[in-house]
Amino acid sequence: MLDIQAIRKDFPILSRKVYGKDLIYLDNAATTQKPRCVVEKIEDDYYNVNANIHRGVHFLSQAATEAHEEARKTVRQFINARHAREIIFTRGTTESINLIASSFTDGFMKEGDEVIISEMEHHSNIVPWQIQAARKGIAIKVVPINEKGELDLEAFRSLFSEKTKLVSLTHVSNVLGTINPVKDIIREAHDRNVPVLIDGAQSVPHLPVDVQNLDADFFVFSGHKIYGPTGIGILYGKEEWLDRLPPYQGGGEMIATVSFEKTTFQELPFKFEAGTPDYIGSTALATAMQYVSALGINNIAAYEDELLHYATGKLQEIEGVRIFGTSEHKSGVLSFLVKDIHHYDMGMLLDRFGVAVRTGHHCAQPLMHRLGIEGTVRASFSFYNTKEEIDIFIDAVKRVTAMF
Repeated sequence: MLDIQAIRKDFPILSRKVYGKDLIYLDNAATTQKPRCVVEKIEDDYYNVNANIHRGVHFLSQAATEAHEEARKTVRQFINARHAREIIFTRGTTESINLIASSFTDGFMKEGDEVIISEMEHHSNIVPWQIQAARKGIAIKVVPINEKGELDLEAFRSLFSEKTKLVSLTHVSNVLGTINPVKDIIREAHDRNVPVLIDGAQSVPHLPVDVQNLDADFFVFSGHKIYGPTGIGILYGKEEWLDRLPPYQGGGEMIATVSFEKTTFQELPFKFEAGTPDYIGSTALATAMQYVSALGINNIAAYEDELLHYATGKLQEIEGVRIFGTSEHKSGVLSFLVKDIHHYDMGMLLDRFGVAVRTGHHCAQPLMHRLGIEGTVRASFSFYNTKEEIDIFIDAVKRVTAMF
């Protein structure tokens, strides 16, 4: 069992006021708040072990290098990768997907080859492939969804051809909350000798993730969504794939030797980490993961599922409400509209009650087109939220609805 009140004390921002009201922070799918230990870790590292890593022989450089590489081991353990060298530090989910889109297309795709994505993808898993389509002439195939917001798996199977080179799908939709059956999807793709990239930005903070059990070829996520700092993320890749992929960027750190005639590249993971890495962010991310691990990811999943079901039931009592994403397998996201009230108006007025939600298309415009709407109001939950906060949120929605 989680001691929610004790947990909330670890997040000072949750005690602040907004427009004279208690802050009700329900925008966790966009970014999570940071526990005190993460912020203190950043401060401590800058004040005590700040030095560029991997290149120095002096004490501070070696201490910072050791901390950075220990952070890599923490990430490896958190998602159960086989080796620490399969963990690549990036700036976030978006850069991780761009890295694979660029390197995989350069290394393994030619004009006419195909990548499979879905209707529920975030723009960060659409636009990089469109860039490659413009550059290399690859084709993008799209898995449709059903009325509940679930992938049409029969249609998914029908999209494969001899030209299919990669499947790239989200684990959990940032709009619908749908938890996709990625283990089954990966098995289907592997039966056809097609590798799979999984966007785990919305799953890692909320669900247990074991990349070996999933058998994912690539798995990506962002630090700031799992209570870590902004500007750092993870690309996990199976060693056999990362060894074969060409580098994404060139520069310092990722080279073994350089001459004007030829450059040879470093071994993993450094081949994909050009330039000075965010060695402060990496240790803070590791601290965030240790914090989450101490709470227990299964405990977190169970509690957040309880919050989601409670909020869904309360919201459904409001006349004229439409909820988008009604799969039985959901995680932490509740997207809705009420009657004909514009999502922006609802969000702006909820803010005046101290309730922070996200409005708009949530970087998923193709999904909005599929749903026949411009955008939604999205409430998204964390383990530091409470049912009392949800009651305030629901009451605020009712009061806003009454205004119209």
